[in-house]
Amino acid sequence: MSHKLLFISNGHGEDNHSSHIIRSLWELEPELNIAAIPIVGQGHAYRNINVPIVSPTLTLPSGGFTYTNRLRLLSDIRAGLLTSTLRQIQAVRNYAPSCDLVFATGDVVGQCFAYISGKPFISFTSSLSAMYEGTLKIDMVLKAVLKSPRCLTLFSRDAYTAKDYQKQGLAKAQFGGIPSLDRLKPKGKDLQLDVARPMMALLPGSRMPEAMHNLKLLLGLVVEIAKLNPQVQFCAALVPDVMASLETISADIGWHCAPGKLTYVVDGEVIATVLCFSDAFSDIVCHTDLVLGMAGLAVDQAMAIGKPILQIPGPGPQFTYAFAEAQERLLGLSVKTIGTKPATSAIFKEAAQYAVKTIQDEAYMKACVANGQERFGPFGASYRIAKVVLDTLEKLDAGVIVAA
Repeated sequence: MSHKLLFISNGHGEDNHSSHIIRSLWELEPELNIAAIPIVGQGHAYRNINVPIVSPTLTLPSGGFTYTNRLRLLSDIRAGLLTSTLRQIQAVRNYAPSCDLVFATGDVVGQCFAYISGKPFISFTSSLSAMYEGTLKIDMVLKAVLKSPRCLTLFSRDAYTAKDYQKQGLAKAQFGGIPSLDRLKPKGKDLQLDVARPMMALLPGSRMPEAMHNLKLLLGLVVEIAKLNPQVQFCAALVPDVMASLETISADIGWHCAPGKLTYVVDGEVIATVLCFSDAFSDIVCHTDLVLGMAGLAVDQAMAIGKPILQIPGPGPQFTYAFAEAQERLLGLSVKTIGTKPATSAIFKEAAQYAVKTIQDEAYMKACVANGQERFGPFGASYRIAKVVLDTLEKLDAGVIVAA
């Protein structure tokens, strides 16, 4: 018997988490009929693995990050947020009745959509962590949804948060993890590196056009690092849209652009070179000595496998100082943020000094490995969650679970 599932997610990172769970589900049970409703953005993570989208989609000016600046909500409303949300709710109500189970990834918005479906659902609050402040402040709406008898299981992104949920009376909570870590392994991509020299990875994020601006800032930092230590190599892990814009980006800031390569030249001398890839994220992150990060999930992934992270703030809408500081609290000693405002030349110089010192600090590098394992291990989240989903479907079929 083929089961029918609906995945709901509200954010690009959430789409990514869900896509890895779906991949593992299909490995374990190829006949599953799975569709998705991405509440924010176009759902590229779903489309890339051929999961049908059964709702309207909308790219918001804020990228879904209105909590860092509530005024951005106005621009989202002008862009059609309310109309799109109503259509998405209707899509849930139209599609969900034919499903056996709904899976919601994200915060209160995604969980409310799952509740509205009227079907039994599994929650994965991937964007919430008690490690930010020691305990989660769960608002009344989210708590009511998670306590609903139709919410069968509650997954957290880290073990600490699962314990915090349980202390707050949510006995159905259990540790999930970060699903994408299961496939974060070198793929054999030739990064054209000298193995005897250190390498730093540039992670400017995935949301356009912010990712383009973030890359410009990171290139400013690269110049200062290269001046201090010419031995450092640089690789940038870019989404295709940024890769396609490299000529424009380089022209704006005085760099030279060749296919897959950016160079900064002064008086005929090459000061810095950055090799750029849109298909080598795993290889770059696994081989780097230090991450220069202005991203969310990508930084989480790098930290989880033991990489030290250096962050510089940007103008947003996502990667502002508020976001970077919150990420620093979440990820602990593995992350250092330099500057409290969008990066300037003075911030570049300070950050460059930190970067050069960090890759020479062997004790700190070992501490980062231990910190990643402690906060996000053990790995295997996508399969761990997928097996619970399949077990839940069996219990629903057998009538062992009756979701009111």
